[in-house]
Amino acid sequence: MNGFTWHARIICGNEVGAGFLVSERHVLTCAHVVRAGDARPVTVSFPGGRELGELSATVAVHGGWAGGGADPGDLAVLELDREVPLTPAEFAPPGAELAGDGGPLLVAYGFPKGYDEGMLARYHAVPGALVSGEWRQLEAATAHGQALAPGFSGAAVHLADGRVVGMVTTVAGARDGRVGRMLPTQVMARYWPELGALVPAAEHAPESVRRLYALVRRAVAEGVDCDPKRLVVDAVGPFGHEPEEDFPSLEAAAGYVRWEVPGSEAVTRFADRLQELLDGPRSRPAAAPVWSPIVVEIDRSGAGADQVTVEVSAYRDGQRRRVGSRRLPRSAVRAYVQERIDDAFTRLAPDAEELITFVLPREWLNLPVAHWECGADDSTPLGCAYPLVVVDRSRHRSGRLRHQLAKRWQKLDASPGARLHRVDCGTPERPQSLRKRLKDDDADLAGFAFPPATARPHFEAGLNTPVPVLLWPHTGCSGAGHDGPCSGTTFLDALAERLAGVPPAELPRHVMALRETADADEDPDRHWASGVQLLWDDPRCFPEPAASRHSPVA
Repeated sequence: MNGFTWHARIICGNEVGAGFLVSERHVLTCAHVVRAGDARPVTVSFPGGRELGELSATVAVHGGWAGGGADPGDLAVLELDREVPLTPAEFAPPGAELAGDGGPLLVAYGFPKGYDEGMLARYHAVPGALVSGEWRQLEAATAHGQALAPGFSGAAVHLADGRVVGMVTTVAGARDGRVGRMLPTQVMARYWPELGALVPAAEHAPESVRRLYALVRRAVAEGVDCDPKRLVVDAVGPFGHEPEEDFPSLEAAAGYVRWEVPGSEAVTRFADRLQELLDGPRSRPAAAPVWSPIVVEIDRSGAGADQVTVEVSAYRDGQRRRVGSRRLPRSAVRAYVQERIDDAFTRLAPDAEELITFVLPREWLNLPVAHWECGADDSTPLGCAYPLVVVDRSRHRSGRLRHQLAKRWQKLDASPGARLHRVDCGTPERPQSLRKRLKDDDADLAGFAFPPATARPHFEAGLNTPVPVLLWPHTGCSGAGHDGPCSGTTFLDALAERLAGVPPAELPRHVMALRETADADEDPDRHWASGVQLLWDDPRCFPEPAASRHSPVA
């Protein structure tokens, strides 16, 4: 292998593809190669390191590829089950595939049928624009050599000296596979921003790039509160082009400044501003927990009234890592969630403060997920074992509401405790009046004496204002009239007493303690906190938007 031991062979179900090692534990490949990774094992082997055998891997990052040949984001980052003692691939500066007259000879190492040990294919890059702003077209260097056949997907495209310039994504084209496509490195970095730290750039000094990504890693690890787009706008300056898109993460914003903004000044300004935020006063107090969410997103699948799509992800270092996604009948959801939550814990840092977060459609926010058992062999309710919250799916995906909520949380960080705004049973207050009251009072915490279905317009007023934290009983009063004591009033009275002075960031842990107390009661079903449901929505805990999912029906 002449030192190129970073070439990898990948098997997932019936799919055989290629990949390449970029760190001691991470391999890059195409998302379509591991499309069955939720249901079938992913194995990785290295022809230049046969003594390592086959290694198990999981999909740590998915580029968002939706399943079609012309869909963007056909990239996946695999995390090996252990580190390997091989030297990772090195990268060439973007554009190196076109350098010189006619462009250099490019090589790809793949695994076509019948060649488990691998074959080499030689190609040239076609100069000019990227196809759909995504792919660089490749054309065979000879008429008789190995073509980019199935088994080459995910292969590194590299120069003669081994430096990588891209990754093969399309292996079947005109003239019997003599034409293919690759993702250039700068496009790959769109879908995995951490790659930017590995790719040199001619117009940026190496120390400048190293400083940029070191600051980004530190900011993510320390949970610095900042708006990535605001940082980009500041970096491009008053005469630069302001980007139209938002940025899902700090890494993506840094990648935009590095790859898309001409000159080197923007990178310096971005890094300087980030340095100021790191070294200046922190908006989040030291005592406030920095949560690491495990996100369970449940939604209708479009395949029938009983079918839902469930996706489980875990956050680590500010990156969302998908654990599994599947379409299921509603009766099978609980068992699948139990299994995948258990898997998700392996993706968290050892010292992470876990937060189980169910992202649900508005009409399902009252699902008793806190009462679901931890597993088949552990009857402990999830809400008693871990801090557990629910989030409204529509506002979780709304840029407007996420922006408003982020501003509210910046104020809440300095608050010793939020005041409970009560919405009692049988309230004569119109939903419009409630919305105005919550807005005028700058309400941070709203407590409802009834479940959402009892007075949905009032409940939606709290969601859309938006109030960062809402609490209500899972069951309770179902109407306005009462002949005796009202359980809803008891609930709100106890809530006001128990939550007084509790910092909003601590509420998930505090509510978990209330659930434990209720569960341990002699008559848990009659305890006021037995069915407490907590909607707790801090967008800063979810620095990336919810991963886009294509409908399984399609």
